[in-house]
Amino acid sequence: MKRKIIYTLALFACAFGMRAQVNGVFVENLKTLRVEVNGIWDHPPVVPLGGNNKVEISFDDMQHTYVRRTYHITHCNADWTPSDLLENEYLDGFNDRPIENYDPSMNTTMLYNHYSLVFPNEDVRLKVSGNFIVDIMEDGDDEPVARACFSVLDRRVDASLSVTPNTDIDQYASHQQVSIGINYFNYDVHRPEEELRPVVLQNRRWDTRVDVGRPSNMRSTELLYDHDRDLIFPAGNEYRRFEILDEYVPTMRVESMSYHEPYYHATIMTDEQRRNYIYDQDQDGRFLVRNGDNVDNATESDYFITHFQLDMPEIEGGKVYLNGDLTYNSYTEDYEMFYDDERGAYMISVPLKQGSYNYQYIFVPNGYSRGSVAETEGCFHQTENEYCVYVYHRPFGGRYDHLVGYATVKYKI
Repeated sequence: MKRKIIYTLALFACAFGMRAQVNGVFVENLKTLRVEVNGIWDHPPVVPLGGNNKVEISFDDMQHTYVRRTYHITHCNADWTPSDLLENEYLDGFNDRPIENYDPSMNTTMLYNHYSLVFPNEDVRLKVSGNFIVDIMEDGDDEPVARACFSVLDRRVDASLSVTPNTDIDQYASHQQVSIGINYFNYDVHRPEEELRPVVLQNRRWDTRVDVGRPSNMRSTELLYDHDRDLIFPAGNEYRRFEILDEYVPTMRVESMSYHEPYYHATIMTDEQRRNYIYDQDQDGRFLVRNGDNVDNATESDYFITHFQLDMPEIEGGKVYLNGDLTYNSYTEDYEMFYDDERGAYMISVPLKQGSYNYQYIFVPNGYSRGSVAETEGCFHQTENEYCVYVYHRPFGGRYDHLVGYATVKYKI
């Protein structure tokens, strides 16, 4: 029943809220879902069409017994709704094949099986560009137990981004403004201002995505998007960081390590509500799985029950969530913090695999699917954020959105 409720909520958020990419797991026993491109741990989930490029999807099953699972691939439009293409139009091969690569954990207190799936493989290859959803299914079940998303790029246009804290609503205060250029030289586009559709993300968060409207200016083969108020983003603050690498020795920003049978526990140093900009060399929300020896990280990294505490007054009218890639940037009950009146703090404990993590605290007002860091982290123009743009093309009379351009920039003041 819980799986069905969580899955239904996820679909509701996609269809009626952010209508966006949602990675996530819908059962309690699956952890650490990852999408990795060409073996690069922090690469964006965008892979070029064709060539020797690889996408790997992996996750851990805490049941530690083999469960037959299959995967189902769906081609999607720019808003992550299914496209009108038939399977044989976007797949070369067969859908709904079993996941055959799995390995048991070794020398860990939390036992698990590590599953992995690579595209392309001997069963299936992707034939077109666009967005793809991979649903992980258990044998005999009609609902997915996990979902992974990535995009396939057939680069036909050149896209560029620029960022400034001098915005149309404030100057060097709490926001950053993005400008976009799209050069479609040598690409046949009849009505570029209508057919090309840019989508902009900050720190790969799809809940705050911006579907950009018409360009502010057009040149012979270029579209420009300047002074667009929709492209003004709250600047936020740098992500907080910690590492849990050793079972006995506290590492970066870990206050203590302990063992309470049958598991290890890691207590992160108490956080406070931020009222000033705090510089740190963060990775904009990413995490990297690794153990202290950096050996066989996928199967020899243990799980620690990890405890977070955020000291601040309780915020009325919404909920506070732990956030980052470690939570799939999702706002589900698994990552909702509870408020402890005696301590005057938000609290949460989650099992995390050994590694290096970025995280932040996000407030989500009641009735909304878009999170805000202003209440918990503050917003400061100095913050180093990653911005990216996806450029989709729907030709006149076309049946799906091609992904024809992609660019990313790391803003630094």
